[in-house]
Amino acid sequence: MSSRADKEKAVNVQVLLRCRPFSDDELRSNAPQVVTCNDYQREVAVTQTIAGKQIDRVFTFDKVFGPTARQRDLYDQAIIPIVNEVLEGFNCTIFAYGQTGTGKTYTMEGECRRAKSGPDGQLPSDAGVIPRAVKQIFDTLERQNTEYSVKVTFLELYNEEITDLLAPEEISKVALEERQKKALPLMEDGKGGVLVRGLEEEIVTNCNEIFSLLERGSAKRRTAETLLNKQSSRSHSLFSITIHIKEATPEGEELIKCGKLNLVDLAGSENISRSGAREGRAREAGEINKSLLTLGRVITALVEHLGHVPYRDSKLTRLLRDSLGGRTKTCIIATVSPSVHCLDETLSTLDYAHRAKSIKNRPEVNQKMMKSTLIKDLYGEIDRLKAEVYAAREKVGVYIPKDRYQAEENERKGMADQIEQMTVSLETNQKQISDLQEKYDSELHHSADLRKKLEATEKCLDHTSNLLSTTKEDLKHAHYNLKEKEFIISEQKKAENALAHQACVLRSELEKSSRDNASLHTKIARGDKLSAANRSVVNLFQADLASKLDILSSTLTASIDQQNKHLKAVEDLCQSCVDSHDTATSEIKKKVLASKSLYMSHMEAFQNIVLLHKANTNSTLEDVSSLSAASCCSLDQLLACVEGEALKIFTDIQSLLADHRSELAHFTKELRDSFCISLDRTKDMSSFILGLFEKYVEETSKLQNHTNHTHEAQVKSLEEFQKAYEEQSKSEEQRLLADITSLVSKHIVRQRELVDVRLNSLGDAARGNKTFLDEHTSAMEGVTKDAKRKWEMFAEQAENDCKVGSSFSSAKHCRMETIMQECACTVDSAAQQWKKSHAAVNDLCTKQVAEVEALVRGAIENNKQHEEEIASSRSLAEEQASNSSKEILQDIDNLLDQARDSSSRVVSTVEAHLVEIEHLQENHSGQAAGVNSHAEKAFQSSYRDYEPTGETPMRSEPEVPSKGAIELLRAMPIESLMNEFRENHPYESNKEPKPSLIPRSPLATIN
Repeated sequence: MSSRADKEKAVNVQVLLRCRPFSDDELRSNAPQVVTCNDYQREVAVTQTIAGKQIDRVFTFDKVFGPTARQRDLYDQAIIPIVNEVLEGFNCTIFAYGQTGTGKTYTMEGECRRAKSGPDGQLPSDAGVIPRAVKQIFDTLERQNTEYSVKVTFLELYNEEITDLLAPEEISKVALEERQKKALPLMEDGKGGVLVRGLEEEIVTNCNEIFSLLERGSAKRRTAETLLNKQSSRSHSLFSITIHIKEATPEGEELIKCGKLNLVDLAGSENISRSGAREGRAREAGEINKSLLTLGRVITALVEHLGHVPYRDSKLTRLLRDSLGGRTKTCIIATVSPSVHCLDETLSTLDYAHRAKSIKNRPEVNQKMMKSTLIKDLYGEIDRLKAEVYAAREKVGVYIPKDRYQAEENERKGMADQIEQMTVSLETNQKQISDLQEKYDSELHHSADLRKKLEATEKCLDHTSNLLSTTKEDLKHAHYNLKEKEFIISEQKKAENALAHQACVLRSELEKSSRDNASLHTKIARGDKLSAANRSVVNLFQADLASKLDILSSTLTASIDQQNKHLKAVEDLCQSCVDSHDTATSEIKKKVLASKSLYMSHMEAFQNIVLLHKANTNSTLEDVSSLSAASCCSLDQLLACVEGEALKIFTDIQSLLADHRSELAHFTKELRDSFCISLDRTKDMSSFILGLFEKYVEETSKLQNHTNHTHEAQVKSLEEFQKAYEEQSKSEEQRLLADITSLVSKHIVRQRELVDVRLNSLGDAARGNKTFLDEHTSAMEGVTKDAKRKWEMFAEQAENDCKVGSSFSSAKHCRMETIMQECACTVDSAAQQWKKSHAAVNDLCTKQVAEVEALVRGAIENNKQHEEEIASSRSLAEEQASNSSKEILQDIDNLLDQARDSSSRVVSTVEAHLVEIEHLQENHSGQAAGVNSHAEKAFQSSYRDYEPTGETPMRSEPEVPSKGAIELLRAMPIESLMNEFRENHPYESNKEPKPSLIPRSPLATIN
């Protein structure tokens, strides 16, 4: 259980990182920056080049302050809580660690000399941690309105020797040489800590006194100028502030609360070759690096939990023992430089600081002392000093008390043991000197060999210089090739921009073609609608025409019956004529039969020619009609296919857009729901935190009331004790003067009894306070654990919601991209289909025109041939018909006389028939006029022709760039570009390339 409790009490060392800005020298030399600070994510990134590759190492700390951070920012965010814990009774340590010249002393001390001259005691903006902490301590103590005392010490660790920086001036001037020979000793205090014997403790009452002491001590610190820092600290310094605050228990007893703040300014590690340290400065740097190396080993041992931690290897680690793995709360401020020149030291500092984060301290509140106990300790110290003074006055020679004698005797024995060990080590050192002498002789021979090797190396150096010159020439050639590549890349970028512009133009042409296609489809729809309306008009006209033709046919049948009657009468009349003409007709018949046979032969020949012509014409017309029907069918099929494809493409686009719209709506709804859920959880958490703060206020008020009662009781008890003690002291003062030796023991016994009684009463009061504080602490721990659990649940839910939202957003983003790609593919397919249909219609039209022209040309040739054959047959028939007609005319003249008689009788009959025919003609003409008017009405008023709307797009050829024009947009071949660049920028090998003043990273892009 105890180990588990220790683990719960253990806290990690707080590590801060501060990066200073570039110095004036670094800005003048244009040094590259290799350290990047992210204050919000508390990360530091270091850019490092290894084997030509750029590697970024990232370190995470508790707080990170970049080059722009101010002194106040660092103090407010990191140091104020530590000073508050010191005032609560903890021991705390703050120390700065880093390379020389990175701002450790500036961070710890800053400008405190102007603090006294500021308005109302305000600190300057450059004041460091120490003056700000001092001001916060005194401001807090004055607000609390309690009795307190503040003591400070200021020591310096230089070359493993401890010096008091607050020693009086007259002592330091007189005994400076002696103090340099014999430094202050560092001793164990018997409680696991260390103390410095003879260290001056100065009691201060306000900030200005501390500032004066700090100035006096800082002036005594050893500093020197190096190449890295004009005022480099050559020693470690430790400024300690011890605070005693008086508190009163409810029983009236007075308690003393103690807190201690250690402010350490470590000397910076340095590279002797770069800092320019020589002789004494080199020894100082070696001692500094040795102590810091020991500090690094201690940090490594604590992080890796090794069995032995080498605290005693250095006085610095002994002084910081309680701060590293002890009972003190520790804060480390690591300072680094952003310049590439300090990269190795920066990485070393970051590694040490990052490892120090894993050190666990177990801070404990200093035990509060009763005022009586403190007074008892002070009386004991006074008695010891009186005894030493009395012994020195009464005895001859030097006399010291027995315990002091035993302590110094033990030290003497320890020194004797050390002398024996040093004697043994001296003998071993003499043996080593003899061995070293032999080694020195061997090294002389070895130096001669090295001299010969040096001569060979010089020859090799000459060869290397030659290689260097060739390498410079190669480097210049590489620079020339790099410029050549940059020129090629710029030309290719120009070609790429031209191609992108051409693609935009083609896209606008495609959109115009799509709009024209839509207009053509609307025109086809209007034509179909008009054809349907005309078809209905034709059907109505056909029905009306059939009814009118039926009426006309009935009229014609009636007239035919009457004509048959008249023809019968005429037949009777003609029969008599026929009988008389039979004889004449028989004779003419013979002649007519002869001419008929002749005529029939000619007519058969003519008819054969006509039939042949008719057959050829019909075949030609049938071919033309079949070709037209086939072209119409193929055109209809092609248009139907194109229409189907276009409808399918547009339906696909509409469905994709509808899916896209539904997915966007669903995505918006889900995002709104997730944000509402997060808002509700945030409201719940805020209400819970408000309740938690109310509980804290209640518990704090309870604790404050209890503390006030305890303080009043303790004050009352201490006043009573003081009165009793003063009365007893006055009554016994006379008797003590009379007989000191006999009454001292009785006086001490009486004081011990009185103190024991008061101690018991104060112990009971302290135990009561402890139980009450334990109960209050347990209640506060319960509330804190509940709040922590609720906060962790809220943080986990918020993190899960963020992850779900981000994954859902990325999935929807991918889905939207796929939908847009599908839309683009659909539009491309529509464009390709339109191009194919357009090409097919053009091919079909050209093919039909060629076939119709061939058929028409053949029909014209056949007509010419038939006209020639008919002309020859007609001339032959006219000759033969003229001969036969002459003979027949003679016979007809004979018959005319006979026919005149018969015709007079027929004329009367025909006249009566003519009257009936006229009446029939009137009826027929009236009905025909009605049919014509109905047809005119149907086909002129109801039958509609297509009327142009003006919206049909004009036939236009799309401005598609030719293959040659596209090829002109292509960038020139790389060989041509290289030849052009070489013509404009010829390579000059006789000039040395000028090195670039601005360093460029190996993988940085040029454009």
